Amino acid sequence: MPNKEHVEIAEEGTRAWNHWRAQNRRVRPRLGGASLRRAQLSEANLRNSDLRRADLRDADLRGADLRGSDLRGANLRRADLGATSLLRRTDLRRSDLREADFFEADLAAANMNNLDARRANLNCVALDEATLVGANLEGAELQGASFVMSDLRKANLHRVDLSSSSFFESNLGGADLSGATLTDLVFADVDLRRANLSDCWVHGISAWDVNLSGAQQRNLNIARSEFEPAITVDYLEMAQFMYLLINNARIRNVIDSIAAKVVLILGRFSRPRRYVLKALRQALRDRGYIPVLFDFMKPASRDTTETISTIAHMARFVIADITDARSVPQELGRIIPHLPSVPVQPILHSSSPQYAMFEGLKRYPWVLQTQRYKTARGLLASLTSKVIAPAEKKRRELLSSRARRGG
Repeated sequence: MPNKEHVEIAEEGTRAWNHWRAQNRRVRPRLGGASLRRAQLSEANLRNSDLRRADLRDADLRGADLRGSDLRGANLRRADLGATSLLRRTDLRRSDLREADFFEADLAAANMNNLDARRANLNCVALDEATLVGANLEGAELQGASFVMSDLRKANLHRVDLSSSSFFESNLGGADLSGATLTDLVFADVDLRRANLSDCWVHGISAWDVNLSGAQQRNLNIARSEFEPAITVDYLEMAQFMYLLINNARIRNVIDSIAAKVVLILGRFSRPRRYVLKALRQALRDRGYIPVLFDFMKPASRDTTETISTIAHMARFVIADITDARSVPQELGRIIPHLPSVPVQPILHSSSPQYAMFEGLKRYPWVLQTQRYKTARGLLASLTSKVIAPAEKKRRELLSSRARRGG
């Protein structure tokens, strides 16, 4: 039950309320269940107040200090909590915040599980470390909002405007983001497992270290605005790639360069032979190629293997130094059978025997004859004639054969 005296003072407005709070610093305001509709409490000191199930519809709470207050079950529909509201660590569970105005409010660490904030104005709001599990934010405006280490599992964000917002280390597992506006948004280290991202507008989105396992990603629109023809894809990663490809000529040039000039170098270059690595890489640069080097001084991880496989499929040709082979056989065994259009040129120091399993890979037509070398200087002297030229010739043969087959 609310304290009648406290309610009467609150109804008088901010000046009377703040004067009473100054005179009664140790008294916790008891406004739970009170009817404070259209109350004029802008910049009021409501810190640590009991406002459970209070009726604050249409109330003016701009700049009010609500830190530590208990607003569980309160009705703040169309209330104005904008500009400087301090709601840090406030308990807003199951509150009715439909159509409330939270513009630039500070809601960091607030507990808002299962709250109803449909169509609320939450533009530029700070929701860092906030808990919004199961919250209903359908149709809300959250432009420029900040979410750091926030919990939005199973939140309803259907058709929410989240443009220019940022999510860092946050959990959106199982959240419904269908139809949301995610333009110019940043996802970094975000859990989106089983989230629904269908029919989102994602122009300019940036996603890094995002877990999308089981997520629905259909009809993602990458068009710049609603006045342009819709361009839709079905995966967030593809949306980012297509956006860069369409809107950035330099990216297109980079992709063309990769397809035309990348040479993948695989090998294990111990310290005494590190000069071979540097010299080979520089020699390829001098000839207009883009060398991408993997030096297997450490055991290859699964991620490394997948990265090498991806780059190998984009390479013009591969140079594999099978001297002192350890990880290299594993990588070659994975990529060679699946690279029918990418020549692989093995090189081997004259003092080292060829590892036994390599014989099984030599049966593939795109694996060239192993070129032996005694010194780095000797390798570089014959680089064009014995490494590059055979690889380029084989590449032309493979492309011509594929063209004849209609591939």
